[in-house]
Amino acid sequence: MRRAVVAGVTCLLVGGVGYAAADVVDLAPGILTYDGAPVAPPTPTGTATASPTWAALPSADPAVSPSADPSAGVAGTGPTSAGLTTALAALAKDPWLGPSVGISVRDGVTGEELYAVSPDVPRAPASTLKVLSAFAVSEHVDLDARMTTKVVTGDAPNEIVLVAGGDTLLTEGRSDPTSVEGHAGLTTLADQVAEALTARGVGPVTLRVDATYAAGPRHPTTWKPEDVAAGFSQAVSMLDLVSQRAVPGKKPPSNPEAGVAKAFAAALTADGHKTTVLPVRGAGTAAPQGATELGSVESATYGEHLGVAMALSDNALTENLVRQAMVAAGESPAAPSGPGQFLVSTLGAAGIPTDGLRILDASGLSPGQALTASSLSELLGRAATGDLPEFRRAVATFPVAGLSGSLHDRYRSNETRAVAGIPRAKTGTLRGISSLAGTTVDADGRLLTFVILADKVPATSGTLGARKALDRFVTALTKCGCRQEGT
Repeated sequence: MRRAVVAGVTCLLVGGVGYAAADVVDLAPGILTYDGAPVAPPTPTGTATASPTWAALPSADPAVSPSADPSAGVAGTGPTSAGLTTALAALAKDPWLGPSVGISVRDGVTGEELYAVSPDVPRAPASTLKVLSAFAVSEHVDLDARMTTKVVTGDAPNEIVLVAGGDTLLTEGRSDPTSVEGHAGLTTLADQVAEALTARGVGPVTLRVDATYAAGPRHPTTWKPEDVAAGFSQAVSMLDLVSQRAVPGKKPPSNPEAGVAKAFAAALTADGHKTTVLPVRGAGTAAPQGATELGSVESATYGEHLGVAMALSDNALTENLVRQAMVAAGESPAAPSGPGQFLVSTLGAAGIPTDGLRILDASGLSPGQALTASSLSELLGRAATGDLPEFRRAVATFPVAGLSGSLHDRYRSNETRAVAGIPRAKTGTLRGISSLAGTTVDADGRLLTFVILADKVPATSGTLGARKALDRFVTALTKCGCRQEGT
């Protein structure tokens, strides 16, 4: 299943799917991100030079390349704190990262923290907050389960109800069992319903929508309306189409369920049953108790949906999955602050430190949030050591350096290309914020986890510069064996 999740996400990205509702800086320019201005190095504090000297990366022995096998390292052969400090300390002070940087590097075998810079100071995480969401989903939802979108009989013989099951990656066409996006198709559903209606002697029908499952606010109240209007995310729904996904510069539909109902009605009409859509208001009302099912289609697995959310940093999809996790845990996602509190309580129940956390949404898009490198680091460390096996599956879907998701166009410079394909990390970028959290394998084959949060990066084009500084740091970590001081 893990292989299937990764393969599905990789195919999705290679196939040319655009920005989606992705990590806005890492995949597309926009109001929250790099503004296109020329990139000039910032002036380091306390100096008059405008050209800071970048710390040199450790030289790599061409005969020794980093291993892609995270099990290659064994206890007692990992890097030392002294060795990592020698390799990383200068890079941690890179002026592109600004004055507020939190770092934590752990041994992926023992879980021991080996290198840290102010890890307990709360900082704005941007989309690295989605790591917490992935954990909450993996804790409360069966990652191998699937969502069902179905049509049932209504209150009258000629009324039918389209019932949402959480799938927002529906396609207007036929179901494609080889794909995550479009795994469930409305045309396939319409064919089933048409056959059932014909057997019941029903001709034209009216259609209404039941999207009451896991219903909550259209958008977290802490999101900026202008971000949604600009296409950086769409409404959070339990019923949506891939074709309605947010696109930068284009306002997404405010009522995605109406678009799904319209597309399904067209498919059912084409199958010989003229369909009139009743007005879709909010989440609608629940289908009648004991209604007869006329047809259904299943989504890809929750694990595969989570993989898409992490790879594309899809804000609305992440919020959707956390709301479903809340329902699975017996909680209501209707409260505006519910998802944030749910993430914190899920962390606390697992013994992860929550001091200093201020979580307002499940996606990281809201301003005013705070997270510590320590909390993220301990969570990733426990996944790496095998203590959280389901979450470890989620970490396996994080973008891969130079290859996929929001890291697909990174690690391609002369400084960083040597490690492309090895680090796997969740990105986080908003104006003034740049972060990375994930795993890598060092030159000795040792699995390591890392978290880097920088929330006061230089103004204007500094976000792009900070992103490159993060990549240089992770490159040094990956290329370094660092088993002894100075190596």
